[in-house]
Amino acid sequence: MIQETTTRRPGFIINTVRHFLTGPLSAIFIALAVILGLMAIFLTPREEEPQIVVPMVDIQVNFPGHSPAEVEQLVTVPLERLLWQVDGVEHVYSISRRDAAFVTVRFYVGQDRDRSMVKVRDKIDENLNIVPDGVKDWLISSVQIDDVPIVSLTLYSPQRTPYELRRMAEELKSRLDSLRDISRTAIIGGYRREISIEPDIDSMSARKISLADILTALHRNNTVTTVGKSYKDGHEVNILTAHGLMNAGQIAKTVINAPDGRIVRLEDIAKIIDGPEEQTSYVNTGFGPAAKNKEDMIYPAVTLAFSKKKGTNAVEVAQNIISRATELERKILPDDVKITVTRNYGKTADDKVNDLISGMIFAILTVVILITVTMGWREGTVVGLAVPVSFALALFVNYAFGFTINRVTLFALILSLGLVVDDPITNVDNIQRHIRMGRQNPFEATLEAVREVLPPVIMSTLAIIISFTPMFFITGMMGPYMGPMAINVPLTVTFSTVCALTFVPWLSYRLLKNKAGNPTGGAVEDVTPQWIRKTYAFLISPFLKTRNAVILLAGVLLLVLGATALMLLEVPLKMLPFDNKNELQLIVKMPEGSTLEKTADVTRELEKYLSRVNEVENFQGYVGINAPIDFNGLVRHYGMRRNSNQADIRVNLADKTSRKEQSHAIALRLRKPL
Repeated sequence: MIQETTTRRPGFIINTVRHFLTGPLSAIFIALAVILGLMAIFLTPREEEPQIVVPMVDIQVNFPGHSPAEVEQLVTVPLERLLWQVDGVEHVYSISRRDAAFVTVRFYVGQDRDRSMVKVRDKIDENLNIVPDGVKDWLISSVQIDDVPIVSLTLYSPQRTPYELRRMAEELKSRLDSLRDISRTAIIGGYRREISIEPDIDSMSARKISLADILTALHRNNTVTTVGKSYKDGHEVNILTAHGLMNAGQIAKTVINAPDGRIVRLEDIAKIIDGPEEQTSYVNTGFGPAAKNKEDMIYPAVTLAFSKKKGTNAVEVAQNIISRATELERKILPDDVKITVTRNYGKTADDKVNDLISGMIFAILTVVILITVTMGWREGTVVGLAVPVSFALALFVNYAFGFTINRVTLFALILSLGLVVDDPITNVDNIQRHIRMGRQNPFEATLEAVREVLPPVIMSTLAIIISFTPMFFITGMMGPYMGPMAINVPLTVTFSTVCALTFVPWLSYRLLKNKAGNPTGGAVEDVTPQWIRKTYAFLISPFLKTRNAVILLAGVLLLVLGATALMLLEVPLKMLPFDNKNELQLIVKMPEGSTLEKTADVTRELEKYLSRVNEVENFQGYVGINAPIDFNGLVRHYGMRRNSNQADIRVNLADKTSRKEQSHAIALRLRKPL
């Protein structure tokens, strides 16, 4: 047998193993993999969810003075027809309401967002000739996952009005907008400053002035333009009209007309009010028993919502926003105005990633301890090094190709842990067996051991890759969502095989060569422990008989059919398990025609109930205006919930480590009294 082994012509893979056994390549490979892995962990952006590219384009058309039926017939249906002609469109949704139409175009998963936007714009521009008379304008906007705000800051005060809070939020927003990697900022709630004009009909009638006269005068006095040029001392000077109307005082002094030389100003026929806009929404915040500083009142509030740029690290962006807001709170806000962080997806993403990394480290240690107990500390060391090296290389490939570290990526790595250790264990165990038998010197025994198990090692890797291949063909939104799993499991297993054929034989040879047996030149018995051989023989021997083998196969088939029946009849099917989040959303929809005040009263009762729920830390109620959207709200277009009969309540729960029930169970419990 020794002669047969030495005369066998080595293949490419065995030659590669020989090079790694004799040179410094193995040590270089390990060091490089560790450096690349650490770099990937620190540099790869962290997010809670994977990036999902599902291009959606919203088209809002204003068609004043028309009923929903007329809007549908004249605008919505023709627009839908046009949009279906665009390449790559999967769905078209529409809403027709009085004075407006809203159409959403959803493209197939993976379509380029910018190209999709251009296609829609081009198709509409090509058909401007069929736009019906009366259409004022239309707004075309794209929808993407990075539109979801990652940070929400809520300003509240027991003494300030929503109007004052809005002014402070605008100042805070103007300073925070300068931070890097922020894409969108929105102020939700409060009342904008507005200069309103309330005409006195009797005064207007006495002076024979109409509303059109007022509009004409305001427009004339609020126009700023270049009327000509002047030359002086060799310099060119632009001549401009007077500056526009700057404040309520200037508006009040605006001249409407001058009949018979008697000047009539706006203040003579109208009341000018510089103050908050008309109330169209309510935003409140309150606290529950889980809050650190429990406050029993429900306060008016204003929320600032921040979204990040695509591809940036959510953890860093969120930290920068919150730290800067905390600094500005001390500098520019009054003492009675407080800021509460009501959403921090950066922290959520970081916590989830850290939890999964901790779980992955614990799983690796468990495997290493198991190998150490059953095979020895040297073998456990080899396997324990192969696992993080495989993961490190997989993470680096993710970083190189622009993927993020998210919970699906790390879940894929944890899932692949049991697969990653297979090839190193197989090689280490066989190398150990060959070296201890002493039929060859340790070096040749290592090569022979690798050569002996090379076909099953490679075939097992190919089988795993093929078994995960169908995940690449998942359609819909779950395709890109599960993409990290479809990529990372085969990728990690492939790197595990690379490790098993490179530094694993080298490290096994270095650690086990002193355990070599004494070659005698004759037949050498297997060194596998007797208790393992006897246990295996006891378990497998009965099934070597045909009758028992048939019974075994029939039993396995029955178990498979039973499991399938449970899946079809009893066990509910879900792509992913329920997540234990620290937030909930209550959607309030009152009957059509309900007033804003009626909706606000119902929402206030719900808020009072939430203030007594033990797990609730704080909540924000949004009446007549949408709350900061999450991923679910992005897909369902909750940003359109701005009617007087609609309200949202965002509920922040105590951290999952501080409560017994999961968020799904809490949500079911909250529904019962409602």
